[in-house]
Amino acid sequence: MADKSITKVSSLHAPRGRGGQKYLASGTVVSMRLWEREEPTEAKPKTSRDYETVGFLIEGKAELHIEDQLVLLEKGDSWVVPKGASTLIK
Repeated sequence: MADKSITKVSSLHAPRGRGGQKYLASGTVVSMRLWEREEPTEAKPKTSRDYETVGFLIEGKAELHIEDQLVLLEKGDSWVVPKGASTLIK
């Protein structure tokens, strides 16, 4: 039988990670994170996850470094980082 569960997470009450991110809805193969009002900083260490990560840029600009690619992100852009990919967001 297919999983029919639904996950709802309010960003107002979401737990926070060490990098300041909020942990939003997630499933067994995908997870969503929220960074709010982040100031540009030096590069953070590259990370990889054993699940896909989904992001959406609410305002501002960011750089997504994924494997050997650079993706420039602007307000309104969304993205998916594949499972196991080495990534860095500035």
